[in-house]
Amino acid sequence: MFGEHHDLVHEFPELKDKIHELKTSDAQFRKLFDEYHELTNSVENMEAEVTPASTRTEEEAKVRRVHLKDELYRMLAA
Repeated sequence: MFGEHHDLVHEFPELKDKIHELKTSDAQFRKLFDEYHELTNSVENMEAEVTPASTRTEEEAKVRRVHLKDELYRMLAA
């Protein structure tokens, strides 16, 4: 939703230390984390109409972000 923060630490505050640990020790996690972060910024810019985009483009980006978040969570929970 517009105005909400979707960065990974806000999504999983209880896993803040684990997020930091994996960002520094796991290249695959770092790659997905960076992609999630960039996509989140992109979605937030679309929502704020800073970056013009069709509704379809915005929704597809949000779906991709959810898939990335799920994958990152699986890695955090392992």
